[in-house]
Amino acid sequence: MGRIAVIGAGMGAMAAAARLAVAGHRVTVYERTETYGGAVRRFERDGFAFDTGPGLLPLPAVYRDLFVKTGKEPLEDVVELVQVDPSARHVFADGTEVTLPNASRAGVVTALDEALGAGAGQRWGDFLVRAREAWDRTRRPLLEEPLWPNWQVLAEREPYPSVPHKKLLRTRRASTLAEIGAWELRDTRLAALLDSHALAYGLDPRVTPASAAVLPYLEHAFGTWYVRGGLRELARAVYERCVRRRVEFVFGAEASAVLEKDGRAAGVEFADGSTAEADVVVAGVAPESLRRPPAAADPVPRTGVPSRLTVLLALRGGRPEGTAHRTVVHAADAGAELDALFGPGPAAPGTVTVLRPDDPSLVPDAGHEAVALVTAVPAGSDGRDLAEQAVSAAERAVPGLRERVLWQEVRTPADVAAETGAPGGAVPAPALAAGAGALLRPGNTTGLSGLFSAGGWAHPGGGLPHAGMSGALVAGLVVEGPEFRGSQ
Repeated sequence: MGRIAVIGAGMGAMAAAARLAVAGHRVTVYERTETYGGAVRRFERDGFAFDTGPGLLPLPAVYRDLFVKTGKEPLEDVVELVQVDPSARHVFADGTEVTLPNASRAGVVTALDEALGAGAGQRWGDFLVRAREAWDRTRRPLLEEPLWPNWQVLAEREPYPSVPHKKLLRTRRASTLAEIGAWELRDTRLAALLDSHALAYGLDPRVTPASAAVLPYLEHAFGTWYVRGGLRELARAVYERCVRRRVEFVFGAEASAVLEKDGRAAGVEFADGSTAEADVVVAGVAPESLRRPPAAADPVPRTGVPSRLTVLLALRGGRPEGTAHRTVVHAADAGAELDALFGPGPAAPGTVTVLRPDDPSLVPDAGHEAVALVTAVPAGSDGRDLAEQAVSAAERAVPGLRERVLWQEVRTPADVAAETGAPGGAVPAPALAAGAGALLRPGNTTGLSGLFSAGGWAHPGGGLPHAGMSGALVAGLVVEGPEFRGSQ
């Protein structure tokens, strides 16, 4: 039995803590704020409740596995999972709309053909087949195994397959999402549909590797899920599982550095000068927020990522029957959106995701509705100047929206930074292959013996399922040692 100090109470860190406690270790989690969950938070006012982080859960099997491996009580016994159907409604720049069913290739093909014209569905369906090939090639090394020592192989190899072109009598391999849209989808609306999966994680489709095709495939293959009461309920369930496994939580404890002794991690130093000894340290926070010994440097490159702006709307009037849980309102000017988010361009309206959960627990009564608008913005920006533009964009999907607003709450990158400690409120994206390794995250082991990394800033990157996977990988490495090669 060893003493393990976990820095941060985010989802990845708590997933690691629960697994390590079950393995017989004495685990203490040190969290600088007064609650758990990292970015998975809730805002409540006047009987309304909103998720302020992720609003939907892809790949719930990750958390089912966590609960199976850490006790006899399955995930469905502690939270209510609801498969969202339709998966999403899309409102494109030209006014075209399409509603896509959840996890149904045939249904998606039919819906796209009816909305965008004959052939559109087949092109998207063919793309999903190629995306599955990329998924099959990258699933284990990017999600189920510790980051390979020769990670450069993942950085250089593009897993998205080339496409034969009869007229050209040769094959052509897309290297970015934008090239997939232009060469293979050949419809600005289909390209916008593809790009929206990148923009949801703050990724620029013009430079994001084609391997990011796995993002829409993951949603298509495994469905989109909601947790009744909001995603905060999932954070609560993981926290309570940790407590039941005798994980100790110390809130209001801001870690500032990892202690080193005799060439290995020896504990944690806090902002008030106090320390806590440990045999193993798991860092579940952004690397920039914590001083580490120089030996802990990782060779994998890291790039800055955008943050998010969330506008919470308390509405008079109930949620109309048949309303889609998620509507994606695509930017009127995609080029201006990308220049504003990733380049020198001025602030411009971007793609806005409108979340309208069918959940009575989030509203004071049936005569009201709780709606969240989410859009990517540059990390470190104020973002408030785009809040009204986000509401205007949402009106394209929700006519008369402004007239129904009782009050609104704007959550900026500064709020994300306050909750997570990430500089500028940056939100990490999932790890992706190719692209010279720009979207790989540092490995779960570090250059300092006894120091491990979990959560969105470590392999396999950001997103709720990826955070849970990072916790599983760290626990495996601590328990089994460097020979651990992931789940079988």
